Amino acid sequence: MPATEPDQLTRYECNGFKFPDRDYYDRHVVFDHVVSLGTATQRERFEAVSRTLRDLLTQRWIKTAETHDRANPKQVYYLSMEFLIGRSLMNNIINLDVEQFVRDDLRSDPRQDWKEVLEQEPDAGLGNGGLGRLAACFIDSLATLQIPAIGYGLRYDYGIFRQELSNGYQVEQPDPWLTRPDPWEVSRPGESVTVPLASAFEVHAGQITVQRGKSMSLLGVPFDRPVVGYGGQTVNTLRLWQAATPDVFDFGEFSGGDFFGAVSNRVLAESITRVLYPDDSTPRGQSLRFLQEYFLVRCSLADIIARFRKRGNDWSALPDKVAVQLNDTHPAMAVPELMRILLDIAHLGWNEAWNLTTRTLAYTNHTLLPEALEKWPVGLFESLLPRHLEIIYEINRRFLDDVRAKHPGDEEKLARVSLIEESPARRVRMANLAIVGTHSTNGVAAIHTDLLRSKTVADLADLFPGRFNNKTNGVTPRRWLQLANPDLAKMLTDATGGGWVTDLPRLKGIDSLATDAGFQKKFLAAKRGAKVRFVDWIKATAGIELDPDTLFDVQIKRIHEYKRQLLNAVQCVVWYNRLRANPKLDVPPRTVLVAGKAAPAYHLAKVIIKLFTSIAGVVNTDPATRGKLRVEFLPNYSCTLAEHLIPAADVSEQISTAGYEASGTSNMKFMMNGALTVGTRDGANIEIAEEAGEENCFMFGLTAEQVLASRGWYAPYWHYENEPETGAALDLIFNNHFNPDEPGIFEPVRETLLTKGDYYMHLADLGAYVRTQEAVAALYRDTSAWAKKAIHNVARSGKFSSDRTITQYADEIWGAKPCPVE
Repeated sequence: MPATEPDQLTRYECNGFKFPDRDYYDRHVVFDHVVSLGTATQRERFEAVSRTLRDLLTQRWIKTAETHDRANPKQVYYLSMEFLIGRSLMNNIINLDVEQFVRDDLRSDPRQDWKEVLEQEPDAGLGNGGLGRLAACFIDSLATLQIPAIGYGLRYDYGIFRQELSNGYQVEQPDPWLTRPDPWEVSRPGESVTVPLASAFEVHAGQITVQRGKSMSLLGVPFDRPVVGYGGQTVNTLRLWQAATPDVFDFGEFSGGDFFGAVSNRVLAESITRVLYPDDSTPRGQSLRFLQEYFLVRCSLADIIARFRKRGNDWSALPDKVAVQLNDTHPAMAVPELMRILLDIAHLGWNEAWNLTTRTLAYTNHTLLPEALEKWPVGLFESLLPRHLEIIYEINRRFLDDVRAKHPGDEEKLARVSLIEESPARRVRMANLAIVGTHSTNGVAAIHTDLLRSKTVADLADLFPGRFNNKTNGVTPRRWLQLANPDLAKMLTDATGGGWVTDLPRLKGIDSLATDAGFQKKFLAAKRGAKVRFVDWIKATAGIELDPDTLFDVQIKRIHEYKRQLLNAVQCVVWYNRLRANPKLDVPPRTVLVAGKAAPAYHLAKVIIKLFTSIAGVVNTDPATRGKLRVEFLPNYSCTLAEHLIPAADVSEQISTAGYEASGTSNMKFMMNGALTVGTRDGANIEIAEEAGEENCFMFGLTAEQVLASRGWYAPYWHYENEPETGAALDLIFNNHFNPDEPGIFEPVRETLLTKGDYYMHLADLGAYVRTQEAVAALYRDTSAWAKKAIHNVARSGKFSSDRTITQYADEIWGAKPCPVE
């Protein structure tokens, strides 16, 4: 039996790490699960591999925390309601740079199917989409750059729902990702935080019913996950909070026969972190989100302050030692909560507390949609958080006094900037609170920041011009290129050296090879290898059979009107009509792949999914289109699906209505994997085109300025009546061609596009979109020309590494420096 001291458990060394003896892995299999090696399941082997790797990184994890406590540097705390972290095993193997050890040793186990082992890990789907995935990329970069940081989120029992298709309709199923033990997390019950509420509450169908006159407390139990920086030198922490109650069991109620009542408080408390709401852009009375946000903020700030004080810091040093980043408006309650701590616990004066609060907190805005700028009823604060409401009122009073002094008599401006919206009901404007209560508000792409300043919160930007700045999003090349696309990653390393993994701009070194025939051949071979891997994977996991020798045209993102999956669907019908009219039409075979989840209450989004599946059912069986056009809606979009699909894509669909997508990050992932962008001038698409060169992208459609300018006169019916292909495609949809057994189900599409005015201007851009797809088809026929543009995209993707984004945050917002682990 192996010894217990880490230094005695090793016989391998790789990349400076000591590896547990092979018997140690076997020990995890046998003793963790009480099974023999020969009967262990692949899931049990997955847990054993993961725990062996966690044992390995634990030494650096402990040293990281000890170094930060000893050095007392300025530390970053990233608060986010969502962390879409996906699977951790291969990501940690890549970042530890120990893949060779795993392949040579653990993979050599004849009892172990390595691919099956990897498939045993569920996606940790603790987010709806881009916001949560960005947070996961950011904490990866923070660790890689050796910046002291902790991420804070919620440990939802159920992540974003598992999407199934039934007769082409989305069906939501629960995603119990914690059904089996998670080998990466460490429970820290000894560091739990009490969360008091002024009233008790009940939760029914996402609604809070407040029980006045009876207070209650929750307990926040932390669960820590390692965040491994590339090379494994720094291992930061992601701390996820789970809700519980201090009163686990009421023996009196139990003895009296009320068996459920004896544990009801526990059940009620745990409901706070039971489930991630599938969509938080339209609150619709889902006020449980209110409690989730407060719970995150209360627990996290208590933990932050405890660490700050444990290191011997004086309160006046708070902004010099702590940088708290609010990822969107969800954690905006941090403003009154930090003020409460400084006023009521530290007993500071208002002015000093306010100065420390604003200098410590910073805010990232992720949306231009007014409905996503959260507003919470004053009544919720009155019932549950009255002290926080008092503080918000006082912040607002002082703030409005300052505004009056600068703009005397301008009552309309006062009403617009106030933290309190007075009608139709009194609500707290959380975005206004976040802007007023922090020293920095950043957008996430150049156009988004400009529109934020000039349109969305123009009055506040006028009052605080120095606080607004841009930090264009980025994605980690470790997961989205090195892990997801091993053939291309190896080719890039061979051509430029391995430094690109942490310095993505080094890929510029292959720019000059874009016209080299030999390099193009290797590049196209890597692309086909990625397509074959995806085809094999999607057949094994979803039973969908695809042809890797077709153009893969991919749109993957949350289903929403402004993201315009509907535009994609209509253009598919245009091409279908062309092929029906001329089956000999000379076009390269194209496979249109769409994936994404619709919020359960978002009826039109679910109709759009049904439209895609209905189009697929007809197009894929019509002799006129066979071998020329195929449409597939891929179920249950996730990080894992994206990791397989993005490297396989030839075309990246980024077709949102200009002025509505804050940034996007899938566009960046596609670019660095050699897909060509078909996009509007929206979000980060603009910067992608600037970096890659417009000649290496397919840009089309109205600009944000044109969208705004045409609001008063735009008439979608004109396009329907005067553009023959538009009219023919819509008639086919509206006349039940794709749904003969369910007539009328696409009436909401007709209403959206024609009756209700086509708010997101699908038909205004349809003609240009179809012409752009013609250009895509023409270029794809020229293999060399296509490869040249794709290589240019990869070579020029360096700006879109999250390492660059985090470096800018650290330098320009946080004032945080690397702290190498000793």
